[in-house]
Amino acid sequence: MDKQAKMTICLWYDGGAEEAARFYAKTFPDSSVGAVHHAPGDYPAGKKGDVLTVEFTVMGIPCLGLNGGPAFRHNESFSFQVATADQAETDRYWNAIVGNGGEESACGWCRDKWGLSWQITPVALTEAVTDPDRVAARRAFDAMMEMKKIDIAAIEAARRG
Repeated sequence: MDKQAKMTICLWYDGGAEEAARFYAKTFPDSSVGAVHHAPGDYPAGKKGDVLTVEFTVMGIPCLGLNGGPAFRHNESFSFQVATADQAETDRYWNAIVGNGGEESACGWCRDKWGLSWQITPVALTEAVTDPDRVAARRAFDAMMEMKKIDIAAIEAARRG
């Protein structure tokens, strides 16, 4: 980050902040790794010279990865939601996260190998579950509830009835 952002999302890692930032930068557009800062002294989760923080951007959102140790873990109360345009983009992000040591969850959610949750959400899904025809929306919603990775064709078929 060239200029200090007014607001940054700080993400706590157990030693994997730089690896995570580099994975996100490789996987998502408008993403990059900025400065990597090393600890000026020993701290509870590391030693002087270890990577302490990493400045990075994920899809234009400024983040700071903090190698704070094992005291805190990511959970589903925080996630990145990525709106995808089509099945190919949905598959690409989902497969990158899950295929890099992550795990599938439900309804378009998955978790990366560092424990951070991602919602890979096709725009078609959002449109379907917010359809003014509440019966069609319910059919799409019910279909989504049975999925891990979102299948756009199945969502659209359920919406149509």
